[in-house]
This record gives sequence, structure tokens and C-alpha cells, in this order.
Amino acid sequence: MTQRSIQIHVQTLAQILDKGKEDFSNLKLFNQYKKNRIYQHRNLLLADVLAHPVDSKDIARSEFGKPYLQDYPQLNFNHTHSQKNYALAMSLQVRDLGIDIEDMDRSVRFDALAKHAFHMDEYETWESLGFDLAYWFKVWTTKEAVLKASGLGIRLSLNELNTQVHALNDGGICIHPDIGHYAYHNFNLGHAMLTVAWRSELSCKGFAFPQIQIIQDELKLISLTEDNTNFYLTR
Repeated sequence: MTQRSIQIHVQTLAQILDKGKEDFSNLKLFNQYKKNRIYQHRNLLLADVLAHPVDSKDIARSEFGKPYLQDYPQLNFNHTHSQKNYALAMSLQVRDLGIDIEDMDRSVRFDALAKHAFHMDEYETWESLGFDLAYWFKVWTTKEAVLKASGLGIRLSLNELNTQVHALNDGGICIHPDIGHYAYHNFNLGHAMLTVAWRSELSCKGFAFPQIQIIQDELKLISLTEDNTNFYLTR
């Protein structure tokens, strides 16, 4: 039997962007530049796996907006970024992937967000742990990753989904009647919390977790042309 596996690339946005907000006349222009560079980086990583060029026009979207490769549906992928980090999950064997990454030094109203987005069981566990921030990030990224994997995104209310995230274990299964069964694995990278989720399948021994490889490499996105239309990756 073929070993199911998921490959995850993690980079800082500083490795992808060679310009900052100060290089643009307004925030809208910077955000458009950042979006384009992230898409170009994603396309190059996908092309490396497929050994075939990938352009943004090759990316189609599902009914609910989830991207996929229309000519290479066998390669499942999902990507995400925070203020400081980028992550891309890919697999040829595992379907319906979702991924989320959050900076651990992110400053937000943790309790207010938890009261709005956490399931009652999740909030009670967080409270019992003395409002531990690592647990908060595990729950938050798991919700995002599972909903992205399902393709529904925020169409399902966050507080309706009980991720059943464990205080100590870094993986599990969550179930919702509208989306089915999803497995997930949390990774505390120190500077960021990363969670990948996928539609789970039963084996003869129960739920089988795939092999997950995280690649935190020093890839940089380099432009070959002044108009930023051709790029390559370098270490």
C-alpha cells in the first residue's frame, strides 16, 4: 500500500517579499503586490512537484472559492499566510487539504475572539488551562484549517465546530454533520502555530494519519525580469 503523505513548505514572508510597505504610496498597492508575490511563490512550489510550469490561470476555484489545479486534480494543495509567515500543504494521496498558520506574537483580544468563535467545550478547556495562549492558537488554527479543508470556509460558524483539540496531544479528529470527518495535526514552530487538516478515511485499524513532512527551507523568490513576470526559487 502506498504511504500517504503530506508535504508542507514554510517560509517567512520576508523570504518571498523584496519590498515593504514603505516602497508603496498606499496600503492597497502594497497588499496587491504581496498577494501577487505569494501566488507566484505558490505556483513555483507546485511546479516543482509536478515538474511542469504552473501559472495562476491554471488555478480554478470550487463553488465556495477553494483553489485547485484544473489540469492536475491529483495534486491536492492549500496555502495560507499570516503577517510574518507563509505555508503551503501538498499531497498526491490525501484529499481535501486545509492549512492555517498564525504568528505566536500576534496581539489580539484573545478572550473576546474565543467567546465569539470557540465552541463551549473548547472555551471551558481553555479556561481550565489558565487561558494558555498555545492552546488558543491550536484551537484557532484547527478551526481555520478544517473549514478550509472542507471548502466551506466561514460559511460554517466557527463556534459550531468543536475541534476537540487536546491540551497535550497535537492531533485529533473533529466531526460536524455539515462537513463530515476531518483529521488534523498541530505543530508549534516556536514563532508560529501551524495546523494542517484533511478529510479523514478509515483503515482496518481505525483512522490512519499520513506521514507529514515540514520543510522550513531558506527559499527566496527572485525576479528574472524588471516587470516581475518571471521568477525562480533559490536558496
